[in-house]
Amino acid sequence: MAEQSPAVAVSHPPAAVLRVVNPVLRSLLRTPIMGAARQQMMVVSFNGRESGRRYSIPLSAHRIDNILYALTPAPWKVNFRDGATAEVLLGGKTTTMRGELIRDRAIVADLAHRCAESHGVKHAQRTMGLKFRDERIPTLEEFAEAVDRDHLAVIRLTPAT
Repeated sequence: MAEQSPAVAVSHPPAAVLRVVNPVLRSLLRTPIMGAARQQMMVVSFNGRESGRRYSIPLSAHRIDNILYALTPAPWKVNFRDGATAEVLLGGKTTTMRGELIRDRAIVADLAHRCAESHGVKHAQRTMGLKFRDERIPTLEEFAEAVDRDHLAVIRLTPAT
């Protein structure tokens, strides 16, 4: 019997596509051309912990309980392990924020589940960079399995003090 695909899987464009699209998105999100997308996407800019290199990454902006989050499996997330300052461009405005990496399985799964529920199946898949096998909102346990398998984490972004 063939093994069934996971209920939640990371679904991003290929790296080559992102290398072309990300610089364009970074520029466009600074302009009114993007319209409502400027509230749904953000650019998070930060310095690498070890390299000091400057990164500016376009991401979907997720608000849960009036707190801003980024959901990602990407390796760059470790730059926020002990908290880090980031410049966040959202809605055409740049704000200095503190990013905190959250890896706790239960917390990440809960935030991802709540985010998916608030967006609905189709929109959640697009904005979260995930694919849902059964075209339904996955269960909390299915999100937890994705956290373990795909190393999903969230970065909580709060105003810097």
